[in-house]
Amino acid sequence: MAHIGAGKTTTSERILYYTGLTHKIGEVHDGSATMDWMVQEQERGITITSAAVTTHWKWQENTYKINLIDTPGHVDFTAEVERSLRVLDGAVAVFCAVGGVQPQSETVWHQASKYGVPRLGYVNKMDRSGADFFGVITQMQEILKANACPIEIPIGQEESFKGVIDLIKMKAIYWRDESLGAEYTIEDIPADQADEAQQWRDNLLEKAADFDEELMEKYLEDPSTITEAEILKAVRKGCISQKLVPVVCGTSFRNKGVQPLLDYVCAFLPSPIDCGGVDGFLPGTDELTHRDPRSDEKTAALAFKIAVDPYVGRLIFFRVYSGKVTAGSYIFNTRSGKKERVSRLFQMYSKKQIQVDEVAAGDIGAVVALKDIRTGDTLCDETAPLVLESMDFPDPVISIAVEPKTEKDMSKLSDGLARLAEEDPTFTVKVDEESGQTLISGMGELHLDIIIDRLKREFGVECNQGRPQVSYKESISQTVQLREEYKKQTGGKGHYACIVVEIGPADPDWKGGLQFIDATKGEALPKTYLPAIEKGFINAMKNGVLMGAPMDSLKVTVLDGKYHPVDSDALSFEVCATNAFRNACVKAGPGLTEPIMALEVVTPEESMGNVIGDLNKRRGQVEGMETNHSGAKVVKAHVPLAEMFGYVTSLRTITSGRATSSMSYERHAEVSKALARQVVEEQGGNVSLL
Repeated sequence: MAHIGAGKTTTSERILYYTGLTHKIGEVHDGSATMDWMVQEQERGITITSAAVTTHWKWQENTYKINLIDTPGHVDFTAEVERSLRVLDGAVAVFCAVGGVQPQSETVWHQASKYGVPRLGYVNKMDRSGADFFGVITQMQEILKANACPIEIPIGQEESFKGVIDLIKMKAIYWRDESLGAEYTIEDIPADQADEAQQWRDNLLEKAADFDEELMEKYLEDPSTITEAEILKAVRKGCISQKLVPVVCGTSFRNKGVQPLLDYVCAFLPSPIDCGGVDGFLPGTDELTHRDPRSDEKTAALAFKIAVDPYVGRLIFFRVYSGKVTAGSYIFNTRSGKKERVSRLFQMYSKKQIQVDEVAAGDIGAVVALKDIRTGDTLCDETAPLVLESMDFPDPVISIAVEPKTEKDMSKLSDGLARLAEEDPTFTVKVDEESGQTLISGMGELHLDIIIDRLKREFGVECNQGRPQVSYKESISQTVQLREEYKKQTGGKGHYACIVVEIGPADPDWKGGLQFIDATKGEALPKTYLPAIEKGFINAMKNGVLMGAPMDSLKVTVLDGKYHPVDSDALSFEVCATNAFRNACVKAGPGLTEPIMALEVVTPEESMGNVIGDLNKRRGQVEGMETNHSGAKVVKAHVPLAEMFGYVTSLRTITSGRATSSMSYERHAEVSKALARQVVEEQGGNVSLL
């Protein structure tokens, strides 16, 4: 995991080569990388979808099985990182020796912390001009608040980078270029670096001693008696407890540093047994149940990704936590409550599938032909059901209208969009009821660009597209009380519902969605109707009163109500709640909120005034300025997404192409009345309410 361009795929390609899975090194820049198998990835030189492979590595006389996933670095594809981290036990965080800790490095680091994933640091590109290994260590400590501890230091840097000094073995490692780095020699530490190596070894021993009492005693009495095995054991404890981040270095493109990285993946990152199994809830309850990571346990697996393959159809990627999934057996989906047959099982090798008979605890596999399945579903044994923690995905922030160039492609378009939306939880499709337009929404311009490209190549649909639009949301600023009555007589049984509700903005600490409070007293309103009222408000929140945009959060308190013993039913109360929402929001000071992006611009000092002036024009708020370790200025700002279309081109112009920027979604914030009026008018909404 890493920021875009730090070298994840290049490192993954070396891992495949040195572990014997491939016989030729694939390169990102010429489109031959095994892990970047999509045409769009090969053309653009970036990773878009996470690719999984299983490989083996021998370390200390044992052969270890490694399930490797290469994730994208671009912020638009953050969902791929999210779902990969949810199912993996350890991560290698790759940092560019020149760029250091970049914005997306921070994002993926926090995602890993959220899922409690132990990390190993790898400082790549040590041969590049401006490389600074110790500068990156400092940034990890200051920006990520990580207890980063070098277990290797470089021999030379930039053009003179030759190899590494291993601080555990206290030996120097040099790679042979003629063997593409497959062969290396282990030698004594160069005399001019002996003192520096000793200093960093003392730092390593000091940090490792915190995790092992025996090592602490030896360290205080006589550090020279400490063995290699004792250091490995202590560092492993620190790494698995997430209190220590061992850091190695190298240059994957120049084939230096990858084998020790693999050794330390085996040495420090946890196996499924170290992770101690998995906890899940018994369906429909808050009661926890535990499964050990053993193949003879009851089966528990999590479906974390769905991909559409042109030859085998829908591929469902899953991680088995306990038990095993066998071809020809049945698996139970706790969300749908259905049992489905596992016809064919695969182990993934990037885009290729290798058919297997079973996938056991700790492994990642793929299955085809499951009918009713979604990302995040738990697959388990029907006799012992449980629900595993799913994943949270951010809401899309940008939309465009699409239509096929020819009428006959209409069904192809809807089929293609449905399949792509099934694959990607951050991509949504909606048909605007008033205009009949198909709106697609995603995480950024690049995300939607790739979707349009995939529609053309994979589904044969050429599209016309509208201008990108920002995903606005609606809000209310006041609290109102309202009595809503719904009556309908159609001859025979009628419909009747009456509710008294208080509707207003949600509490400040509310995380989003409907905050529903039942404050009814006595028997005026039977409790059985409350779920229907709640459902009515949840559905109504999808379309606000100003321009049909969704409402992010709302507080509804049901105070009172009336019902009819014959005419009242759940549907009547649902409709009544929907009407109450509309009538109350009109009076509650409706407004708009827009997505605000966190922007980071790295620019030479002489262009800084132009960059800040341009951000001010775009309604941006500069949050801070600092100097990075290579002397460039870093400007951090919050800017509305609506003002950021085409920003990269504009930034190139004002800085003569010398600045770089990265942007990620931060939050939704209130839009001023004048601007809201303008947006609502453009969208054909109800301006009179503002």
